[in-house]
Amino acid sequence: AVFKIDCAEFQHSHEIAKLIGSPPGYLGHRETHPLLSQEVLNQYLTEKVKLSFVLFDEIEKASDALWNLLLGILDKAILTLGDNRRVDFSRSMIFMTSNLGTAEMSAIMNPTMGFARAAGNAQEPLSEKMGAKIASAGLAAARRKFTPEFMNRLDKVVVFKPLGDEQLRQILDLELAMVQRRVFSNAHGTPFLFRLTDSAKDFLLREGTDIKYGARHLKRAIERTLVYPMSNLIATEQVHTGDVIRVDFDVQGSRMFFTREAEGMPAYAMVQASGIEAATLGRAEGAGISVEQPRTTGARSTRK
Repeated sequence: AVFKIDCAEFQHSHEIAKLIGSPPGYLGHRETHPLLSQEVLNQYLTEKVKLSFVLFDEIEKASDALWNLLLGILDKAILTLGDNRRVDFSRSMIFMTSNLGTAEMSAIMNPTMGFARAAGNAQEPLSEKMGAKIASAGLAAARRKFTPEFMNRLDKVVVFKPLGDEQLRQILDLELAMVQRRVFSNAHGTPFLFRLTDSAKDFLLREGTDIKYGARHLKRAIERTLVYPMSNLIATEQVHTGDVIRVDFDVQGSRMFFTREAEGMPAYAMVQASGIEAATLGRAEGAGISVEQPRTTGARSTRK
């Protein structure tokens, strides 16, 4: 498990007390429990992995006080709390994410020609030279934001490349699997199975991804073009328990349409076809769908 710290909550220097606790003499000294305590780090240790993972999300939004606090952790792996207790980070891995350099990277990938913007394609693979330019722009933006002593204490700075077509399709499959899991786990709903054609997936990728924002609004596109129409079908009782719905894209009408391919499919068959874990069967049974497993017959000896 990863212990995540949202750095947007520490934009002011006095909010660091939420991490290390209030020092003696301040109001609420004994009442403020620090987030970064030894007990919190140890609870993520397992028998196989004796490491704890700490994630500082969007580190550039934090106050300078948090950056200075990380200097001692990254250097000596020791953090002193407000009550003078020490936290050992020697068995911890610290990760920090940032959106620095996004504008510079977007300008490199989609340059302008005069007053017109050159057409770009997010699905085109990046060349090695283009990838080096993007990495250099991201690293330069980080060095402008953070102090040299902070950058020198980082073991590795990784600049993520823009998402390609293969990665975007993997994200789309994960989001569709989450929607299918919602359909199965809704105990008061109508469990059914839906399948998207390649043209429907291409339409969702066009609506939910672009070169600037990547796949950030893909979930909203799925909700708008897939989840809401299926909800209307359920509300109007056009979809029943055990149905198999085929979702396709009409190019001429520029819309998604839904077709019933089968009906009355058992729960185990729907779960196997969707790839969702078998634990969902219990919730599907609570929704009123038959979950009888297929019977297997074995050969019986007649020798006495």
